[in-house]
Amino acid sequence: MVYDILLLIVGFGFVIKGADLLIDGASSLAKRFEIPEIVIGLTIVAFGTSAPELVVNIFASIRHSNEMVLGNIIGSNIFNSLLILGIAGLIYPIAVQKKTVWREIPFSLAAVLVLFFMANDTLFGDNGPEIISRTDGLVLLVLFGLFLVYVFYISKDKSEENHDVEVFSIKKTTIFIVIGLAGLFLGGGMVVKYAEEIARSLHVSEKLIALTIVSGGTSLPELVTSAVAAMKKRCDMAVGNVVGSNIFNILLVMGSSSLVYPVSFKRVFNFDIAVVAGSALFLFITMFTGKRRKLDRWEAALLLLFYIGYMCYIINRR
Repeated sequence: MVYDILLLIVGFGFVIKGADLLIDGASSLAKRFEIPEIVIGLTIVAFGTSAPELVVNIFASIRHSNEMVLGNIIGSNIFNSLLILGIAGLIYPIAVQKKTVWREIPFSLAAVLVLFFMANDTLFGDNGPEIISRTDGLVLLVLFGLFLVYVFYISKDKSEENHDVEVFSIKKTTIFIVIGLAGLFLGGGMVVKYAEEIARSLHVSEKLIALTIVSGGTSLPELVTSAVAAMKKRCDMAVGNVVGSNIFNILLVMGSSSLVYPVSFKRVFNFDIAVVAGSALFLFITMFTGKRRKLDRWEAALLLLFYIGYMCYIINRR
């Protein structure tokens, strides 16, 4: 099993470094063609931090690993909302723009509810198997497209954020993109394969491995991005990265995964979906407690406590 763990770590390394190179290369290419910096930040960078989840899930869908598909998305969103925001908020209290409070956070909550309704067919009169079908996946991708349109239009009056983008030569940009994509796909395949091997060796479910090890590993780019943003007191980037990534995960990653192969759903995941929804609701409520539109340190500490409690629960649940 030590061999499997080492190769899993190597896979995560390929995925994370691949995403990093892809972001640099794609950002350079976009900047070269004079695409506005804010659009780069809200689309290419946001996509880049969600690329590990996307690639891992595509491979999991190809292998029909339903628990890996669901566990990675749901676990990543819990990791983002509780652990990453908790750490970022402890580093520096996070002030949130009014538009984020009333638009992006509710949108992320709505995305979770859409996933819940799609997954629980039998709760709403459908006698067929509980499954996230290709049609559901297409709907999620359409919603993702609408979200991108929304982001593009609101970005026009958010020019105060500055995303520093280095412009490389065409040759270097191409190399970064190609190597980045290669790293993502090579690492993604390794993560899924060896996570399954570890689950079998430990005699635990793929669901537990996906909700903990895999989701944590694929969320490392978000963790680093938000922590560094908090240290630099760039609050919008810290919270926007998390909220945006959660929306990307459900709409883009789940939509793409279920298009590759329909995802069978087990009701045990309803508790985990409720945790994702609850964390989004908690974040919304914190905007009206303490200092208005700010995640204070004590609220961030609560998020971390919730995450520790959740981890203890799912490990005991197995």
